Amino acid sequence: MWREQDNQVYYGWKIVAAIFVLLTFTSGLSFYNHAIYLNALAAQPAFTVGSASMSVSIFFLTGGVTGLFVARWVEDYDPRISITAGAVMSFVSLCALAYVKTTLQLFLVYGLFGAGFAASSLIPATTLVTRWFRKKRAMALSIASTGLSLGGVILTPLSILMVDSLGFDIAAPLIGVIYLVGVIPVSWIFLRVSPESIGVLPDGEQVKAYTQHGSAENVGSTNDGLRFREAIRGRFFWALSLAYIFLMAAQVGGIAHQYGLVREQLSEAETAIAVAILPVFSIIGRLFGGWVVGQISIRKFAIVMMFLQALSLSLLSIGYSALTLCVGLAIFGASVGNLLMLQPLLIAEAFGVRDYAKIFSLSNLMSSWGTAMGPAVLGIVYAANTNLYQWPYATAAMSGALGLSLFLVGGKIIKQN
Repeated sequence: MWREQDNQVYYGWKIVAAIFVLLTFTSGLSFYNHAIYLNALAAQPAFTVGSASMSVSIFFLTGGVTGLFVARWVEDYDPRISITAGAVMSFVSLCALAYVKTTLQLFLVYGLFGAGFAASSLIPATTLVTRWFRKKRAMALSIASTGLSLGGVILTPLSILMVDSLGFDIAAPLIGVIYLVGVIPVSWIFLRVSPESIGVLPDGEQVKAYTQHGSAENVGSTNDGLRFREAIRGRFFWALSLAYIFLMAAQVGGIAHQYGLVREQLSEAETAIAVAILPVFSIIGRLFGGWVVGQISIRKFAIVMMFLQALSLSLLSIGYSALTLCVGLAIFGASVGNLLMLQPLLIAEAFGVRDYAKIFSLSNLMSSWGTAMGPAVLGIVYAANTNLYQWPYATAAMSGALGLSLFLVGGKIIKQN
């Protein structure tokens, strides 16, 4: 059995690198690719923009529900099995997506796709990082979760090129193959269940007692923290989870409509540049945030990021120049990157690692309601506002402000070690 040595890099950083790659592929080929898939489907006579858009809501809601079962699995079994099963389901969904002919078929396929994404992405990924790190958890999670944004920067343009050059019927199954190849090998080669499984404690501290085979004795580091039932009785859990419904509605709604907002005010050439601002600043903001969280209170940093999200959406709602638009997108991007990272960090900080996966999965299910309704709500306001984006983004800003208010109700974090 491989054993950690003093002169070797802590294996947890290899876990972080592997999860970085995993999240790049899962997010890039699902979350950021929905617009590509929906445009291709909406071009077919059997579907409308409305029915295609509804399938995205099904994706997020199904993923949220599936996450509850994924959490139970990764608490008791090897997370790599869940990740592999999720990748296979996503592959099957992308293959089937090229051949759906009815709205019911589309909804079923997207439901399976959402379940596959949940099983192979955030819940097992953040659970593993939480197990492997304590002192440097914020930095580790910020690096790993940067893959979420990188997927949109790298794989979405590649998917557009594939669909344009090969056609959707051929491109969709090939994208499914890329999902498999990008997720499964890196998971089985590099991921490990826990630091104890290779003879160390979180952050690389050495375990004194080893079995004769070289693996660590059970030292109970994964049993630190509150149990699920204790966590959900507290005010902080509900304040955080309810807050993230409105924060994610604002965030995902703002992201989904950014192209329309930018196109409304800028030329085609300027739009091509402007839409790259958000993902780029999401990456920069997340890496910077991972360092900052190590220096100040996570709760205080979360409050600042929630405020910046509401502020940036307000700026986007009233910005009538290229400068204000770009500044708004940059601030919005920085808040996007950090708020996605902060939800699992706040849960780990408040409740520890004992039942982290179960606690996070329930909170994630609630936030998925906001993720699912955000684009639709902004779309309804847009249509009611004679197809202008001022009021939709003002609505998103109010949703973000409400999320901040709910989070403040939760009070201070009582840290669990």
